Formats: sequence, structure tokens, C-alpha cells
Amino acid sequence: MNKLVASTFLSLALVGGTVGVAIAQSADTSASTTTQTQADTSDKGMGHDLKQAGKSTGRAAKKGARKTKRTTKKIVHKGASKTRQGAEKVEDKTEATPQQ
Repeated sequence: MNKLVASTFLSLALVGGTVGVAIAQSADTSASTTTQTQADTSDKGMGHDLKQAGKSTGRAAKKGARKTKRTTKKIVHKGASKTRQGAEKVEDKTEATPQQ
């Protein structure tokens, strides 16, 4: 369960960081006094970085969702197994008692 919480927290941190970097970069390039060619190069690098950060965030979220699904399936399966065992015990007890 701790891994699930950690992966969710990591995903949210990556998304928040990406948004923060995008805002900081856009404010930085608009306030800057650089020439247009330097700003274009900076924008291209920023776009690539944002694209990579988005892909990484997506992969992390996908992994977290997959692990959540698998863990949920395991828990449900264990619960169903215990329910079946309990039902079998009840059936055995009811069949074992002689009816009068």
C-alpha cells in the first residue's frame, strides 16, 4: 500500500513540477531582453522538456494505475477465497448434524 501512495504522490509531484516549470519559463522568456532567435531556441528546448516531462508523468501514472488494479484484484480474490472457505465450513456443519 505504501508503494501505491508513493507512486501517486510522485505522479502528482511530477505534474505540479511540470506546470511550475512551464509558468516560470513563460514568465522568464516574456521578461527577457534577448534577441528573437535566442528566445526561439529557448522555447524549442522548453517545449521538448515539457514533452518529455509529460511522457514521464504519463508513464508513472500508468504504472501506478496498473499496480492499483493488480493489488485490488489480489485483495478481492483473497476475500472471495475466504468467503468460499467459510461457506464450505457452514455446509459441512449443517450436513453433519443429524436431522430429527
